[in-house]
Amino acid sequence: MADDDSEFRRGLGLFDSTMVVVGGMIGSGIFVVSAEMSRQVGSPGWLLVAWLVTGLLTVSAALSYGELAGMMPHAGGQYVFLREAYSPLFAFLYGWTFLLVIQTGTIAAVGVAFAKFAGILWPAISPDLYMIEPVHITSGYAVSLSRAQLVGILMIAVLTVTNMRGVEWGKVVQNVFTVAKVGALLALIVLGLTKGWNAEAVRANWSQFWTVHPQQEIVTGLTAATTFGLFVALCVSQTGSLFSADAWNSVATIAGEIREPRRNVPLALGLGTGLVITLYLLANVAYLVALPFDAIQQAKDDRVGTATIEAMFPDAGVTVMAIAIMISTFGCNNGLILVGARAAYAMARDGLFFKPVARLNAARVPAWGLAFQGLWSAALVLPRTRKPDGTYGNLYGDLLDYVISAALLFYILTVAGIFRLRSSRPDAPRPYRAFGYPLVPALYIVGASTILGALFAYRPATTWPGLVIVLLGLPVYAWLRKGAAP
Repeated sequence: MADDDSEFRRGLGLFDSTMVVVGGMIGSGIFVVSAEMSRQVGSPGWLLVAWLVTGLLTVSAALSYGELAGMMPHAGGQYVFLREAYSPLFAFLYGWTFLLVIQTGTIAAVGVAFAKFAGILWPAISPDLYMIEPVHITSGYAVSLSRAQLVGILMIAVLTVTNMRGVEWGKVVQNVFTVAKVGALLALIVLGLTKGWNAEAVRANWSQFWTVHPQQEIVTGLTAATTFGLFVALCVSQTGSLFSADAWNSVATIAGEIREPRRNVPLALGLGTGLVITLYLLANVAYLVALPFDAIQQAKDDRVGTATIEAMFPDAGVTVMAIAIMISTFGCNNGLILVGARAAYAMARDGLFFKPVARLNAARVPAWGLAFQGLWSAALVLPRTRKPDGTYGNLYGDLLDYVISAALLFYILTVAGIFRLRSSRPDAPRPYRAFGYPLVPALYIVGASTILGALFAYRPATTWPGLVIVLLGLPVYAWLRKGAAP
């Protein structure tokens, strides 16, 4: 269980680390998920409350993670925290799910999102123009290669090769694109609150701020129109907002490449999550002053950000938002690719992954880990799901739906690890202590556990399969441990 990070080049400072947090969090979700959330919670006020819950959970988790990152500033991040707080088995099950679906599935999804919005500017990049027509494997699944899929794969390949050249290359791309997309999101907020101010929409939204008009049943017969239904709707709606705010913990994974990690990693976690959550809340306020609530609920293809821009610039809205989301997704994927391979590196160092992944290349980055991550992410772009109406979805979309609950479970376990380590290692150096301990970490555990329970109860089709994916790692762990034994 070696954590010697001396081979890495510590080339990232506080600003770079914060940009990793911000860049990994801001993708395309903030421009889309509010539509689904608004249909679930049914009112402007409760939409903002849902985002506020996401903000409180995310920031409290980040402040809690800071203690673990200060104690263990090593490559691998959450994998290392779970290993030290519990056992290698818990760590492996997290790493297995992370590499199999969470990180690689997100990379695939962001790559295809980039391609779809590129297709708005260049129609030749279309998900409906196939180089390899869908080949049906079963009645519900197929494999294909459209031009949009190809562009998504090429994006993954370019960023993977760029990050193989060293952390300095990845840092430059991350900083440039993160600053650009923060600027784009700020521009959307400022324009929405000024030029986009729609007096009629404001009057309607604020006069019925708490009046619930749900457009979607949570389960048959249950909507946000009742008190209990509203509580469940708030819990279920977190699927979209928490996913949009995910990857905030990524900076801990690259702690081995950060200067003064015991100081800079906790600071980057706090600064990055605080900035993004503030922007997300303001973006939703901008939506509510520019658009009537039913327009948010019924936004075409759920593209609330595009609808907001179109309300201000009818002739240029789609193009402007397409460019903004391309910038956002490109920077997001660079951050995801940069950090993901470090978890595989830590697992390989423990004998729980392919041995070559434990080696660094001449640029002192885990090139084999980057290659594996890139190949698997690209492979996840190809499988399709076939819907009853004959149209096609993406398998990674279903997989990500499945593991959102599993990811939340690992977050809960990791934050709970603070209490465990305070008991088992009371004298361990803690340059940063969790803010508000024990209240803030405890509130996160209670809040996240409540949401998790609601998801398992009211979204069984997309939660229990995630638990199955996690448990499939058990025989793999046993096999690897047997192979690694003397």
